Amino acid sequence: MKRTIIFIYNADSNVWSKYLGFAHKIISPSTYSCDLCSLTHGNFSENSIWKEFRETTPYEFVFKYKDEFIEELKDVEYQKFQLPVILERKGTISNVLVNAEKLNLMNSVEDLIAFLREKLT
Repeated sequence: MKRTIIFIYNADSNVWSKYLGFAHKIISPSTYSCDLCSLTHGNFSENSIWKEFRETTPYEFVFKYKDEFIEELKDVEYQKFQLPVILERKGTISNVLVNAEKLNLMNSVEDLIAFLREKLT
């Protein structure tokens, strides 16, 4: 059975939100609301260590912004998730792999990668 890992950012996909998020990360990184964004991306682009991991993993990675995730569910089911979150989908069942609290405790992209490697093996 194919395993899909779904990364849901606590940010919206529109250009204005991306611009505000970019500015927020630079001006006040400690109050930025998406710990997942902070781990996988620097101020200007995707973290190179993360990109290499993402490109060499045997799993399918799917990335969604908050508004895309909510639109996809089209009901209140999304409210049970505190964002950001990483889900694992096996077939039609999705389970939380890394919750927002755990993401908040991670200090680096290396922490995230090590945690995912441990959970996915």
